[in-house]
Amino acid sequence: MKKLIIQILLAGIIIFLGYKCYQSIMIPQRFTEIKKQRYERIAQRLKDIRTAQEAFKGVYGRYTGNFDTLINFIKYDSIKMVRSIGALSDDQLANGMTEAQAIKEGIIIRDTIKVGAWDNVFTKDFPVDELRYVPFTKKKYQFRMGAGTVITETGLEVPVFEARVSNTEIFEDLKEQYEEQILEENGERKRLKKYPGLKVGDLNEANNNVGNWE
Repeated sequence: MKKLIIQILLAGIIIFLGYKCYQSIMIPQRFTEIKKQRYERIAQRLKDIRTAQEAFKGVYGRYTGNFDTLINFIKYDSIKMVRSIGALSDDQLANGMTEAQAIKEGIIIRDTIKVGAWDNVFTKDFPVDELRYVPFTKKKYQFRMGAGTVITETGLEVPVFEARVSNTEIFEDLKEQYEEQILEENGERKRLKKYPGLKVGDLNEANNNVGNWE
């Protein structure tokens, strides 16, 4: 009887250790998969914000730190586009005429027109009102966005913007299940002096509006 009890206890310990070993492998792996899925969606949303900001700057010469202003620009404002009227014939191309020469001689005319921003920056079915919200957070969190100017090393004043969201907010609903992995992810980024989350642009330097995942 005593031997049977010992065998049962050992079996229980083996099962427990096996489960812990399985968890130590599977939990980080599952978190990595979830992180990849969320980062991809959120990075795409940040790219969309960048696209909208660059269109806004093309019209107003600056960026905006306000989502209402940015969204209203896309929905109701217009951007300038250059269209070409006319084209080079096959004979003109064969004779080596360039487009620049054709424009100079009036064969091709360049005309600047205004077109709706929404249709031309994105598409009409693009959910522009969602631009401010961080995916996977059920609209609880918005991206933190700011705009300003910086002085470059050559003394040039350059407009900049930044939009970001922290890992704490990205993974808030998973905190209990993956707290160790989230802390590890943030700790590693801080150790490397990187932002613990996702962001595009930078308020402190002109970085061509790159994302920190690129």
